[in-house]
Amino acid sequence: MRAGVAGLPSPHPFTPTLPGMYQEHSFVERFCSALDEVMAPVLCTLDNLPAYLDVATAPEDLLPWLAAWTGVVLDPGQARERQRSLLRRAVTLQGIQGTPRGIELAVEAVFGLRAEVQETGAVAWSTDADAALPGEPVQAFVVVVFAPDDRTVDPSRLDLVVSALKPAHVVHRVDVVRT
Repeated sequence: MRAGVAGLPSPHPFTPTLPGMYQEHSFVERFCSALDEVMAPVLCTLDNLPAYLDVATAPEDLLPWLAAWTGVVLDPGQARERQRSLLRRAVTLQGIQGTPRGIELAVEAVFGLRAEVQETGAVAWSTDADAALPGEPVQAFVVVVFAPDDRTVDPSRLDLVVSALKPAHVVHRVDVVRT
């Protein structure tokens, strides 16, 4: 993923670590210098590994790789800061995926818009084994997304995100409300 950097000095050159009798041979010095040149980018990357794994400081081309670790699919057309915001919330979103709060937070993370999930479900209890089940026969919910008038919102992308997060047996609808 990383490329070589011309003129990058090695933080740990090999030649000084050799026994004295090898340090004076020109071939060994040239060979070790070549190894230093090859190993310098590798050592710099390893020395800075925490920065590569931190969403805030990772290079842009590493974001899709970090996303793959968390099971997030990034939209390449999305702004980098929005991608970083989504990755920061990825673990939390995984833990509440499929819940109303999880869908609301995911819409906020992906689109930067406030969303509200309106459910039709119900809860009841009975001592009668043949009691009617509460709620509707078909489970459904509506995701209301609040968008400013000056902001364009792609309903098909919203629907795609909600479809990926909701329970498979539940029907949904997405409504965009202009504010």
